[in-house]
Amino acid sequence: MVPTTSQEQVLIYVVDDDVAVCDGITTLLQSMGMGVKTLNSANDFLQIKRADMPGCLLLDVRLPGISGLDFQLKLASLGIHIPIVFMTGHADVPMGVKAMKAGAIEFLCKPFRDQDLLDAITTAVEHDRVQRKANQSVAKLQACFDLLTPREREVMSHVVSGFMNKQIAAKLGISDITVKVHRASVIRKMGAKSLAELVRMADALMMQSTREKEELPRSKA
Repeated sequence: MVPTTSQEQVLIYVVDDDVAVCDGITTLLQSMGMGVKTLNSANDFLQIKRADMPGCLLLDVRLPGISGLDFQLKLASLGIHIPIVFMTGHADVPMGVKAMKAGAIEFLCKPFRDQDLLDAITTAVEHDRVQRKANQSVAKLQACFDLLTPREREVMSHVVSGFMNKQIAAKLGISDITVKVHRASVIRKMGAKSLAELVRMADALMMQSTREKEELPRSKA
């Protein structure tokens, strides 16, 4: 079950134009100590300011305006990464497969059991917690990387690529001693305890950069 403590609350967004469904889900989730925000349309979800806490989106497939499945793709294009649990009273296999391939946590057919809903939310919230923690780690790494000088970034790039100090010196046209000074400064500023850790840091920054570049064209579309 989703842990709810004073140290960490969770907020579940419910997007469904069926008032009875929203009321029923709200009563269930609040009885479990979870925060709930109900919305009638996908556009309403985009208009609100989302809380900075773990949670997930319970999304009906059939909504006024944009459908739940199309909204799932729109959220991804906008760089909004919130775990989605779909709900529908008109499910079919292709629809469910499409949703899951696009990253949905679960696809529930109405009427569903309370426990099935709670299990899906538990999985979704834990997924969000893990992703938030990873994002925070990358943000800290980026802050450290931003402190590096252009030359230190060049040295770091060569170091994590496996080049020795002499090779880096030759590539950059500087002395071995200068490379060592920059290398030590990079390790200190990045807070790396070893070369292996520095490589992992560089990989994490590269993955984030690649992800952002992949999302940018979709956002402009």
